[in-house]
Amino acid sequence: MNMASNGAANGATRRSSGDTAPFAPCPPVSPGGHGGIRASGARPDGALNGAANGAVDADTVIRRLEEAGQTLLALPGTGWTTRLRSTRLDVVHTAIESYGWDRGSGPLRPAVPGAGQIDRMDEALGWIPLIPLDRYVLRRIVGARSLVSPVTERHLFTWRRLGALLGADHKAIQRWHGQGILLIVQALKGRGG
Repeated sequence: MNMASNGAANGATRRSSGDTAPFAPCPPVSPGGHGGIRASGARPDGALNGAANGAVDADTVIRRLEEAGQTLLALPGTGWTTRLRSTRLDVVHTAIESYGWDRGSGPLRPAVPGAGQIDRMDEALGWIPLIPLDRYVLRRIVGARSLVSPVTERHLFTWRRLGALLGADHKAIQRWHGQGILLIVQALKGRGG
């Protein structure tokens, strides 16, 4: 278990009794994984164990949200186009190009996610609106924290970076993230998964 996923798990469980998340009068903003780590209560296919009987836990929700963020970032930035393209035969001109050492090839991209991963991503990202609309800061924190690079498997927004962006202490951001995850877990238990 690496430090990033450990911090996410600790942030979801660490709450103090007197701390509450901020309420703000501003309109809500649409929110924007460590997929390899299986939390307790998770099946290999990614479905929630006991979702029908309400046995959903915070670690499973965090893992699924991070996996969804990782899948989202692995999707290609452009789709199919109807524009005509000229074809070029892929002939290896030099031995260097055959191993991908061409400077013009651009950065390496992760593999495009499969249909099953995209369906799971849609389901998990659909949980973020379960946080009440008046708690939109929690939505933003949970959404930003779910974004994990598919290449490096690191969070795009660290606790300290989120704290700097929202003008709060990083420990408060961790508590608010935990409150947001708790609201999602309660909503999932209430609707039976």
